[in-house]
Amino acid sequence: MKLIIQIPCFNEEKTLPVTLADLPKSIPGVDEIEILIIDDGSSDRTREVAREQGVHHVVGFSGNRGLARAFQLGIDSCLARGADIIVNTDADNQYCGGDIPKLVTPILEGRADLVIGDRETQKISHFSPLKKFLQKQGSQVVGQMAGADVPDATSGFRAFSRDTALELNITSDFSYTLETLIQAGRKRLAVVNVPIGTNKVLRPSRLFRSMPQFVKRSCGTMVRVYTTYQPLKVFLTAAVVCLMPALILFLRFFYYYLHGQGGGRVQSLIIAVAFTVCSAFLATIGVMADMINTNRKLIEDLLRRVRDRESF
Repeated sequence: MKLIIQIPCFNEEKTLPVTLADLPKSIPGVDEIEILIIDDGSSDRTREVAREQGVHHVVGFSGNRGLARAFQLGIDSCLARGADIIVNTDADNQYCGGDIPKLVTPILEGRADLVIGDRETQKISHFSPLKKFLQKQGSQVVGQMAGADVPDATSGFRAFSRDTALELNITSDFSYTLETLIQAGRKRLAVVNVPIGTNKVLRPSRLFRSMPQFVKRSCGTMVRVYTTYQPLKVFLTAAVVCLMPALILFLRFFYYYLHGQGGGRVQSLIIAVAFTVCSAFLATIGVMADMINTNRKLIEDLLRRVRDRESF
């Protein structure tokens, strides 16, 4: 059983040694532990420090492409190197490396495909009340979209079985955390949450500049990913919403028409027709999107087979 711990990095020469020192050297049930660094176009000595610290693999980009792209490169690289389990952690030592055995145990026992480290954010002292509230509400929304119980949706401390890693295809340019959860839920993968500890903050987050920006980009990611996997449901719901005012306006027009006052209510009929056309248009898009979604599933299955063969 081979475990590879992947660490996306962007200018982490100062924090990387601390993170690496905290990682476990052995885990019961795991035969090999290797470390893979993904350098997301760092301009400092991140790569050199990684090699000096004796990491097994260093991959990366020549320029900064964002956390989501770095994460996907890490997953592909771990699979290519024969990983049976992949653990993702951050280079800023936010997560306790000693909790990695807790992450991999449900996978080793066959109880989970994906394990999320739950930071229990309501107990983290340096999180503001607003951030705690947004974390809780956002996790509930993501959990509903994914069809799974997810108390800490934005936690990047995760473990993936090999089969699960082969299933994941990240399309977001922002972050992988929400997209992988929704994908896992919609693909009926077993998701397990385990409580973890966090370390003191070594540096501020670089993922977003402000909380409004984070909320905006996260909401955009959730809507796009959910629509990708549930297009018919999304567009038919929009079509029904659009049809409701059309029905009300039609009834209004015919009520006055039957009472001999229809001549002055033509505008209601025109607006009702416009709403009906919009509703039909949305329903048509939904059917077409659902057909495209079927093709996407076939392509993802083919991609999974290709990635599986390339990793041997």
